[in-house]
Amino acid sequence: MTNTNSKCVETQMLIRKPVSQVFEAFIDPEITKNFWFTKGSGKLEVGKTIIWEWEMYNVSTKVLVKEIVKNEKISIEWNEPSTTVDFEFLSLIDNTTYVRIKNYGFDKTGDDLLEIIKDSTGGFTTVLDGLKAFLEYNVNLNLIADKYPKGVTQHGK
Repeated sequence: MTNTNSKCVETQMLIRKPVSQVFEAFIDPEITKNFWFTKGSGKLEVGKTIIWEWEMYNVSTKVLVKEIVKNEKISIEWNEPSTTVDFEFLSLIDNTTYVRIKNYGFDKTGDDLLEIIKDSTGGFTTVLDGLKAFLEYNVNLNLIADKYPKGVTQHGK
C-alpha cells in the first residue's frame, strides 16, 4: 500500500547487487551492523520485536516487525512515539536493486514535524549510502558512527 500522507520521509538508492542479497542485508543484523546499527538482537521476523543498538551513542530502539514480503518489502514500527518504516525492494533486469525507504506516522506538526522529517531523511539517506558502499565495495564507511563524533552535538550547536 502506498502512503499518500504528506508527513512522509522518502529516500531511495540503486544498489548494484541482486535483490536477495540487498533484502538479506536488512533482515540479518550480522550484515546490517556493517552499515547501520552496531548490534541487533535477532533477524527480522513478522510479529517479532527486535532491539537495535547504536552502542557508540548509548542508544537503542525496539523494532516491531509488521510485514515481510521476501525480496519485496519489510515494514516495521519503531521509536517512541512509534512511526512506520517501509523498506521496499525492486529487482531490476540488470541484477541490481532499487531500494526505497519510507517513514511515516509522525504525530508532530509545524517546526517539530519539519525537524523530525529533516533528521529522518538525513538518517535514512546515510543508511542507504552505507549499504551501497558495503554491498558494492565491501567497505564499512562508519557513516553512522561518524555522523556525531564525540565533542560534536547532534545539531552542531
